[in-house]
Amino acid sequence: MGLTRLRALIIKELLGILRDPKSRIILVVPPILQLLVFSFAATLEVKNVDILVLNRDNGAWSQELIRRVEGSPTFHSVRRTQDPAELRAAIDRQEVIAAIEIGPAFSRDIEGRRPTDLGLVLDGRKSNASQIVAGYLNQIAAGLAADTALGKAAGGRAIDVVARNWFNSNLIFQWFMVPNLVAAIALLIGLIVTALSIARERELGTFDQLMVSPLRTHEILLGKLLPPMLIGSFHLTVYIVAAVLIFGVPLRGSLLLLYGSAVFYLLAVAGIGLFISALSTTQQQAILGAFLFLVPAMLLSGFATPIENMPAWLQPVTVINPLRYFLVIVKGVFLRDLPFDAVLANTWPMAVIAAGSLGFASWLFRRRLE
Repeated sequence: MGLTRLRALIIKELLGILRDPKSRIILVVPPILQLLVFSFAATLEVKNVDILVLNRDNGAWSQELIRRVEGSPTFHSVRRTQDPAELRAAIDRQEVIAAIEIGPAFSRDIEGRRPTDLGLVLDGRKSNASQIVAGYLNQIAAGLAADTALGKAAGGRAIDVVARNWFNSNLIFQWFMVPNLVAAIALLIGLIVTALSIARERELGTFDQLMVSPLRTHEILLGKLLPPMLIGSFHLTVYIVAAVLIFGVPLRGSLLLLYGSAVFYLLAVAGIGLFISALSTTQQQAILGAFLFLVPAMLLSGFATPIENMPAWLQPVTVINPLRYFLVIVKGVFLRDLPFDAVLANTWPMAVIAAGSLGFASWLFRRRLE
């Protein structure tokens, strides 16, 4: 392999990407903005919720329940009504996500040490958020029940459950989201930059010039592969620094293990991008192909939905997704000092994906040349 020729091609690729001021801005500014915006906006927490209370009871216990709901930091406003039609209308118009219906015998049953019911109406159109809100309200109701005479007589306060959250003791959502974004945005940028490389040459008419140059086929592919990896490594470094310095995410593991696994992750991403680029004739086709892979990769990675919760027939599809493995490594290195054997167990599948994708990209590239 001619190192001089390869170095010249790498410099040419980097200049082609970085020469245009707009391209430089696109490579630097949007990823940083995505990291900052998504870390705060893309949240699975449920806060500032509006709910409605239909209170048919005038007793002290119903008022105590409402006060506890109003005192919860989860809820933004607690509206009260005496009209069942208003409850239905508020849910229909999505003015509230949940409504509590307190029966007329609520306080009387509690004073009489009899079990009582509490109605809860949820907006099923927001299924995940409504179930989380239902859990919050159930906790408040359970706390109230434990303080009643019936709850005390039944030993409701005899056992206190103390929950401890390992690796993120205060449940800071940025500690969960930012490591995920480190891997996800690196996939986005690396995939698009690589997918555009060969397609851009074809569209600009310089691909034929590249073919008649002294460069061999494997040198061309390697020259197309290394610049996106360098850019991806730069972005990865920026994200890690931002995660630690801006968002305060602890870095408990080894940076050496993180960067070592990132090499295979970027190789896999670049291999998929080169395969898409070899298939594409124009840059528009390359971008569409990149997003055709990107969206399923995000959904099937465990980024927002655990893979274990997916249907059994869909779970095997996730094994060819490099983002699935790198997410485990990034979160593990940041939050729990992931040991070497666990990093290795998630790195070798990415190496296999990289070898397969690069092999297919090389085969397709040679076939298109013929």
